[in-house]
Amino acid sequence: MERATRGASRRNRPMALGVTLGLAALLAVVGTAAVASAGQFKPQEKVKAAFVYVSPVGDAGWTTAHDRARKATEKELGGFFTSAYSESVPEGAQAEQVIERYARQGYNLIFTTSFGHMDPTLNVAKKFPNVIFMHCSGFKTLPNMGTYFGRMYQARYLSGIVAGRMTKTNTVGYVAAHPIPEVIRGINAFTLGVRSANPQAKVTVVWTQSWYDPPKEREAAEALLDKGADVIAQHQDTPAAQQAAEKRGKWSVGYNTDMSAFAPKAHLTAPIWRWEKIYVDIVKQVRDGKWRSSQLWPGLETGVIDLAPYNEAVPADVRAQVEKAKASMLGRQWDVFTGPLKNQDGKGVLESGKRMSDADMLSISYFVEGVVGTVPKK
Repeated sequence: MERATRGASRRNRPMALGVTLGLAALLAVVGTAAVASAGQFKPQEKVKAAFVYVSPVGDAGWTTAHDRARKATEKELGGFFTSAYSESVPEGAQAEQVIERYARQGYNLIFTTSFGHMDPTLNVAKKFPNVIFMHCSGFKTLPNMGTYFGRMYQARYLSGIVAGRMTKTNTVGYVAAHPIPEVIRGINAFTLGVRSANPQAKVTVVWTQSWYDPPKEREAAEALLDKGADVIAQHQDTPAAQQAAEKRGKWSVGYNTDMSAFAPKAHLTAPIWRWEKIYVDIVKQVRDGKWRSSQLWPGLETGVIDLAPYNEAVPADVRAQVEKAKASMLGRQWDVFTGPLKNQDGKGVLESGKRMSDADMLSISYFVEGVVGTVPKK
């Protein structure tokens, strides 16, 4: 479905390897390395942007977070920015048709928001070199196509601390979508957070092989609860897993948005996105003729990622432990994937004091120690 609005007068490895980026004025860039294109884009009197979503805007998760950011961008930038969106666009050939339609309709900035939209975006970008494309979670670029994501693994770790402290059975469940590095990295970071707070706890993973399928997400959560999990976390687009936990009187950790309204008793917190902190800056750069193809991977320090408010049941000392870990990341004294680290078979994969490179994080394909489950073969 396609919608148009006017301002007031998804995903096998995300991102290119080895690129780090913070943001102050985002594309004016705090973290350093952006990959600049050779091309030059002219200033635009009006920025007409299209957003292509993989799931419905009412999914309460991934697409809801993007669409809230689109609306916030319209509100902040007013008259020179207008936007439209298409929701529930499958990954594949249909996405290419939707993207190309926007390009032909005169949209000068197109955002595509799921990993499987990457190749369709690339194909259309080749045909329309004067249109700017930004793809979320991918790694392919052109002079008129960049990528963006965020270091969500940092917020995952923090939410893992909460889960590790709140579990009584030492079994934490994780409902996971697709076995790609983005998801595997999140599971690993969450598990490291869990075990930093509770070394006896383990994280059990069930795969749904879908970004958006509420019944499957609910069934996966129920299977984990049946195995003794008393905290359910997720990498899915809806609050179905949270609702399953609430129905059983257990805890949950959401994703993408604050899902507490859907499971107010169960919901402990959630790693969340504030995409508007990226979108506003990109639109300004396009308007001013300063946009360059780049690969954006900002972290906690930018506000693009964060934690949702805590359930009042989360004790003060747990919150303090989270804030201490967060402060160490904000101060760049430490990051999540710092050795010593072992894989789930007990083999060392990172020596003490060494930080994992962006390249290794962005291509990770194995579970760390403490994860119960397997990474399905492609």
